[in-house]
Amino acid sequence: MSSSTAAPPSQPDAPSQPETPPAPAAPVAPARRAGAHLSELKIPHLGDFHVQPRVLLISALAVPIGAIAALVAAGLLKLIALITNLSFLGRLAFGTATPADTTHRWLLLIMPVAGGLIIGIMARYGSEKIRGHGMPEAIESILVGGSRVQPRVAALKPASAAISIGTGGPFGAEGPIIMTGGAIGSLLAQFLRVTTDERKALLVAGSAAGMAATFNAPLASILLAVELLLFEWRPRSYLPVAVAAVTATLVRGPLLGTKPLFGGAHVPSHIDLPAYGLCLVSGAAAGLLALAATALVYFSEDTFAKLRIHWMWWPAIGGLIIGVGGLFEPRALGVGYDVIDQLLTGHATVGLIVGILVVKTLIWGLSLGSGTSGGVLAPMFMVGGALGAAESLVFPHVSPGFWALVSLAGVLGGVMRSPLTGIVFCLELTHEMNALIPMVITASAAYLLSVVLLKRSVLTEKIARRGLHLTREYSVDPLELHLVRQLETPAGVTFRSDRTGGEITALLRAAHDAGDPEELLAQRLYPVLGTDGSLVGVVTRGTLVHGDPADTTPLGELATPAVTAYPDETLRLLANRMAEHEVTRLLVVTREEQPRVEGIISLRHLLTARRIDVHEEHHAERVLSLRRKRTATVVVAGGPAGG
Repeated sequence: MSSSTAAPPSQPDAPSQPETPPAPAAPVAPARRAGAHLSELKIPHLGDFHVQPRVLLISALAVPIGAIAALVAAGLLKLIALITNLSFLGRLAFGTATPADTTHRWLLLIMPVAGGLIIGIMARYGSEKIRGHGMPEAIESILVGGSRVQPRVAALKPASAAISIGTGGPFGAEGPIIMTGGAIGSLLAQFLRVTTDERKALLVAGSAAGMAATFNAPLASILLAVELLLFEWRPRSYLPVAVAAVTATLVRGPLLGTKPLFGGAHVPSHIDLPAYGLCLVSGAAAGLLALAATALVYFSEDTFAKLRIHWMWWPAIGGLIIGVGGLFEPRALGVGYDVIDQLLTGHATVGLIVGILVVKTLIWGLSLGSGTSGGVLAPMFMVGGALGAAESLVFPHVSPGFWALVSLAGVLGGVMRSPLTGIVFCLELTHEMNALIPMVITASAAYLLSVVLLKRSVLTEKIARRGLHLTREYSVDPLELHLVRQLETPAGVTFRSDRTGGEITALLRAAHDAGDPEELLAQRLYPVLGTDGSLVGVVTRGTLVHGDPADTTPLGELATPAVTAYPDETLRLLANRMAEHEVTRLLVVTREEQPRVEGIISLRHLLTARRIDVHEEHHAERVLSLRRKRTATVVVAGGPAGG
């Protein structure tokens, strides 16, 4: 009994033994068949990006999402102003107002408690999703919720945030509007027949649009989406987000204006070198402040969790903490854009700087842990600006508000651990391009300190506490770097379809008893070919070994349809195909009208590519050396050997 064998072309990088992957220490070079011209090695079907025409449809849907999110953001800011006027000034007005404007100081203590009580009731009887500062909730919805947001969250989240901030909460509107904008995108997507990834793109598009409209910062909003929400950098997600952010910014113009939110630092074009060195010090201080603020938030959350009362009452207790802090420093209450402006223009007094740095940090961190509704960015603007203003008291003068500006970028880089977002955010908020390099230095230093000393940020720690893990490291999948032809094993053994299953079973058992031939038993997937050489299907070694030697069923009937791969496909594509078909081995066939079996690729080859990546990451070696190599001298019979 003989087997029909199809010998594939030789491959210099293929293993000599079936199913034996190459050693991971040696990177796999692109395969080049003997005598093959370079044009034959081209892979025209692969490109830098995977783009489907549907991205145009999803991007078009981002236009109304961006417009609606901008309207909601403008409405939220007006609602916050209305509640602030009603709570502290007793008037029905939408004009700018702050809790510090009140003439009744007792309201500073009472109103935050009342607001916290209302939020607790809304969370318990409306939706618990309104608790928190918005971004962790949006991330969790993307990670485990299929990017589905409940309709009531879209209504209750901005309302609860407006009540929280309007009654004196030291929070920002950006977290709630990110959640609300995301809810708008998710709701629209839920009415359409789209994939989960497309729904995620629309959710994040709404979030970025809300943030862009709130701060007039479209580029920073796009970067925040990439660094914190999308978990990928692909055209299918970037384009809808960019469209929504631009649309929201354009709609915002007539409603809220187009000028930068803050201005007046007037950074000169020339900055002395010592100031750049002090930016490192400022960045280190910002990183330490970020660590302290993050620890404070979760110390507060742990403390509230130990209370023997229902969590519905926690926001009211957090409101009491806010009220007490407000009695010491009223300007620490509310969003505080006016205070941020004073810090960035160099007009803040020492009393205001110290009060904001101490009181704002304490009441924000302690009250946020109570589960109330509010964002983290605006408080960090204020605290970061106060830190920089304090540094300006001892650092050399560069310009009014310079140190407040660079410190603000540092705190954002340390708290959110998104340095690019922090830098661009500050640029768009102030339009101070001359501060770019100092902000890069400060934000990067704070980011370095934060990632080295703290495992998770204030945005991701809450997700981890819910039993989920989120990695913020994005890299190219090593399976995308390797092609099938670099690792495939030759299909050394094939069988004709007219041979019987019992005949092959007997052959395999005899080979097993004799311990030979090795190639026959080492192969675990056998191609079944028709009499004309065409591929009929595949049979596994396990099926044949455990078969009946008396079985007269032809192999053509026992064979199952072959799941195939092409030599010029990536291993990532194969991993997806294996998962889809629930197999661990694929036949490699040529791209011809009558495909020819070329080899077999298995899960072990995919792991080989992973091992190569691990080797490159952890194996240290010296490639070049300035030291001259010495020639060894061999002594033979008392004298040096001749060369």
